[in-house]
Amino acid sequence: MNIPFIVSSIIFLVTFFFILTEKIHRTVIALLGGVLMIILGTFFNFYSLEEAIKIIDFDTIILLFGMMVIVAVMEKTGFFQYLAIIAAKKTKGDPWKLVVILGTVTTLLSLVLNNVTTIILIAPITIIIARLIKISPSPILMAEALLSDTGGVATLIGDPPNIIIGNAASFSFNDFLTHSAPIVFVAWLATLFVLRFVYNKDLKKKPENIESLLKMDEVRAIKDRSSLKKTLVVLFIVIILFFLSINPALVALIGASLVLILVSCHKDPQPILKNIEWSILLFFMALFVVVGGLEHAGVLSYLASLISNLAHNNIIIIALIILWASAFMSAIVDNIPFTIAMVPVISYLENQGVPVNLLWWSLVLGVGFGGNGTPIGSTANLIVIAKSEQTNHPITFREWLKTGSIAAFSTLMVASLAIILFSSFLEN
Repeated sequence: MNIPFIVSSIIFLVTFFFILTEKIHRTVIALLGGVLMIILGTFFNFYSLEEAIKIIDFDTIILLFGMMVIVAVMEKTGFFQYLAIIAAKKTKGDPWKLVVILGTVTTLLSLVLNNVTTIILIAPITIIIARLIKISPSPILMAEALLSDTGGVATLIGDPPNIIIGNAASFSFNDFLTHSAPIVFVAWLATLFVLRFVYNKDLKKKPENIESLLKMDEVRAIKDRSSLKKTLVVLFIVIILFFLSINPALVALIGASLVLILVSCHKDPQPILKNIEWSILLFFMALFVVVGGLEHAGVLSYLASLISNLAHNNIIIIALIILWASAFMSAIVDNIPFTIAMVPVISYLENQGVPVNLLWWSLVLGVGFGGNGTPIGSTANLIVIAKSEQTNHPITFREWLKTGSIAAFSTLMVASLAIILFSSFLEN
């Protein structure tokens, strides 16, 4: 533990403390933490501005920006109000039915779309429904975030770490469907049970305005049919391009460009762009910089090496250590940098003749399920929190920890049992 190791760890821990306690807005403290990491990293010669810029995952930032533009245009057409009225009518405003239905829809979309994209599309609908029938949107938003994160683990393209691990381990789309998806299904049910238990009081609340709601004409909610048709065409093109395995960031940027050309080619796009969540984009960039300091100081690689050193020679013990350690780390830092740090560790074990397929699946499940534990463990989590701040029932970091940590623990127990009981299958 040299000076860079200690300095970077202190900056990260202080930044995370203020994010967790919400004494300072997360974007402000993350930006300050990033600046301090660069300044002290330059002074102690372990991190520079150039390295900080390179460490930012601009694919994630561009993907978020592009989808936010499409959603901003779609929001103005009244499409989300249209869907909200239909959903509310089908469930008659029952909070638990809304949790199950919207949570299931979000999960299914997360199997074929990035879970971040799914949350950006679904969260506005949820907020509109909650306003219409005067219930708290928190249980439904939490369900969407937790279930989308859980569901995304089931496929190769459902979660960014899956793509990284799939490339490193040469796992195919079908490998994920046969190995990961069955475990995810059981974990999904466990998450739904946790939500029912934690939000039992909120889910029993009777919705209001149901009679007037059932009389509403959803078609009249559409404000701009022309723009809606154009936006839906663009969204269809974007989904097709996602299926073709084109870079998701490029796809989102293509979609944003097309929708602006079709809807606002002769107008200043400022009214659309002002609805972009700029603070959350800045927060992500700052957080990447902070975590990059940990990476360049050797903190992440040190923690990863501890896993292999503690493992001894029992493959199941190694798998369980990787599962829980990766889950813990993914709960306190973004799971992408940790995944990147773990890939060479498992590859090293493979070069030593260790059969590592079980370890790869442990990493997939650990970084996927562990991200539910805290608000910063997943990009989708942070978007949900940002959206909830537009309501009268914002989701606090404390509320997330109360629900997310239980959900993460439950799904990790499911994964642990799967590793123990089906280790021979997962090794193949």
